Amino acid sequence: MKTPAILLATGLAVLAAPALANEELAKKNACTACHAIDKKLVGPAYKEVAKKYAGDATAEAKLVDKVKKGGVGVWGQVPMPPNATVKDEDVKTLVKWILALK
Repeated sequence: MKTPAILLATGLAVLAAPALANEELAKKNACTACHAIDKKLVGPAYKEVAKKYAGDATAEAKLVDKVKKGGVGVWGQVPMPPNATVKDEDVKTLVKWILALK
């Protein structure tokens, strides 16, 4: 009886790992200094970004570009600084994670 419970717990942990890993990636790259998952800080909450771009087939490319180059005006007049030193694959991973948030 313990084996199914252990397998279930392990499976759930494996499914949750990418979400936790991407949150850690956001922390590692200082994204969380301005953004949080479910509340506005300096910039919009990640869940609000996901909601705004839901159904937009071009969202991933737009947001990858925005993260790398920075920008202003979409969420108000506080500028988002460029993040040119963050690896391209990390930016893509972060954007995919953000867009997948519900």
